[in-house]
Amino acid sequence: MKPYPFTAVVGMPDLRLALLLSSISPAVGGVLVRGEKGTAKSTMVRALAGLLPELDVVDSCRFACDPAAPDPACPDGPHAAGAPAHRRPARLVELPVGAAEDRVVGSLNLEKALAEGVTDYQPGLLAAANRGLLYVDEVNLLHDHLVDTLLDAAAMGRATVEREGVSVSHAARFVLIGTMNPEEGELRPQLLDRFGLTVEVASSREPEQRVEVVRRRLAYEADPDGFAATYAAEDARLAADIEAAQRLLPSVKLPDDALRQIAEVCASFEVDGMRADIVTARAAVAHAAWAGRSEVITDDVRVAARLALPHRRRRNPFDAPGISEDQLEQALQDAQPPEDPDPEDDGPGSGSQPPAAEGEQPPAGDQPGTPQPRPGDGSGSGEQHTVGSGDTFRARVFRVKGTGEGERGRRSRARTDTGRTIGVQPPSVREGRPHLVATMRAAAPHQRSRGRSGPGLLVRPQDLRFALREGREGNLVLFCVDASGSMGARARMREVKTAVLSLLLDAYQRRDKVGLVTFRGDSAELALPPTISVEAAAARLEGLPTGGRTPLAEGLLEAARVLRVEAIRDPRRRPLLVLVTDGRATSGADAVARSHAAAALLSGVTTVVMDCESGRMRLGLAAELAGHLGADHVPLAEVAAETLAAAVRDRTTGRAA
Repeated sequence: MKPYPFTAVVGMPDLRLALLLSSISPAVGGVLVRGEKGTAKSTMVRALAGLLPELDVVDSCRFACDPAAPDPACPDGPHAAGAPAHRRPARLVELPVGAAEDRVVGSLNLEKALAEGVTDYQPGLLAAANRGLLYVDEVNLLHDHLVDTLLDAAAMGRATVEREGVSVSHAARFVLIGTMNPEEGELRPQLLDRFGLTVEVASSREPEQRVEVVRRRLAYEADPDGFAATYAAEDARLAADIEAAQRLLPSVKLPDDALRQIAEVCASFEVDGMRADIVTARAAVAHAAWAGRSEVITDDVRVAARLALPHRRRRNPFDAPGISEDQLEQALQDAQPPEDPDPEDDGPGSGSQPPAAEGEQPPAGDQPGTPQPRPGDGSGSGEQHTVGSGDTFRARVFRVKGTGEGERGRRSRARTDTGRTIGVQPPSVREGRPHLVATMRAAAPHQRSRGRSGPGLLVRPQDLRFALREGREGNLVLFCVDASGSMGARARMREVKTAVLSLLLDAYQRRDKVGLVTFRGDSAELALPPTISVEAAAARLEGLPTGGRTPLAEGLLEAARVLRVEAIRDPRRRPLLVLVTDGRATSGADAVARSHAAAALLSGVTTVVMDCESGRMRLGLAAELAGHLGADHVPLAEVAAETLAAAVRDRTTGRAA
């Protein structure tokens, strides 16, 4: 069945242009496509492969070497000049979310390396994608180390595999395209910056366009070959245009005026580093080639900036990507050479706002010292608003007790396939990284019986031993937050939200899943099911209202239910419960007794009770509850890492005195 034609996709002009520019100039660094589910992201990416020019490939080369310029370090080489070659279409290689590192970069045969002293390398997906497209669906769900590997290869044009002192390197020049649904979690800003271009896509709200999408999809499913033939001529013309732009690309000039515009735009948006400038310049050159121009103009810079800068403005995971069109236009204008001033425009009336007439007062908001109302503070309106949060801080680190075996992260101790080697796996374990010394020790006693005669070590599969490594894992951090009326007193909820947001930021940095349970009135609810999207958790928390009694027992019961269900869904991910409360239980009969009974259901769960009680007269109920839970008791003021460090210094100084 033929793939869906590229020109048959309705709408999404920005995505279409970004994919074409990356195809014309792979040095741009690939495309990240962000959008909700069901927006044809994958359909358009898969259709792109059919537009790329065919390749000349050396026969029997697993790395797709170009016969006109073969890679001198090719593991299948060296290839002689004029080596037999054949033509084939450019490949689209798809990387599944659950792919292991060896499947991505390739693997080395340790047995042959020890016994024969030869490097037996089995290529991975990076080798298969050389000179083609590498497509990663749901790239935000990949392990960070794999994303780093992909982006390093895309930037350097080479992939390197190193195992126990044996190293192999090969060409890996490809167009990297990743798609993601932001609802399922964001990429770290450091990884976002490594993608050249980014595009936000959303389904159309226009009924006519939606009708056309459905009509074309149904026609394709009814007769894929016939539907593809309908758009074959358009696809062929587009493919010819791409090939023409690729030929023109090396001769496109980037004048100093355009470079100054790029620098002015990047400085105006305060992006970090110089990668934004470089990517914008490359994208502007590619756009000029696509338009058939031999020199970059302002319009090329404008288009490139719209695609290269939005994702580079994020400073933390709670920032929304995007750029201001007005700010972009102003930056482009500021980079223009200054013009001679017109004498007729000089004078007191040349400003953007006319002066006030004699005796006339300026608008109230323009008078010096006049307080400006802040959005959402309800100044003068008498409206009630949900309490917001303050500025986040570096939070104290809480860890799950013991050693786990969960997904790689940065919070709690765990046995992983990366990290420091702490021993050797039992012989029955046949997975992970080989342990060279242990393998040699296992094989050494059998060399005589195996008839060893040469310098190599005779190694059998049963001799292989694998390293036991210890690193860090990501956990499920479940926040159980008291939103009752007592939490709204003395601006306490503002402090609570600030502390929880700081812990959410810490969870994001440590690759945790997060969830949010709230309780108020006479019930508890799961405000956010466990997810890797801390942005969603932050949004739910900011909109959390307060009021009513304190159903503490119901909150604990709901937290226990959520953890029980999640243990079935994701059994390797260990939970950390953060209970945010002042310890009061005021809803229903026997509220305190029911709360203590509910606490028993959380036995064995690492729990932190964040005590929100304030004031001079304190009941100490949260500390008592922590005792029933076997939890750490942490006053709200000690959640900040700096506060904890100061307390430790004070205690140390007191003992020394």
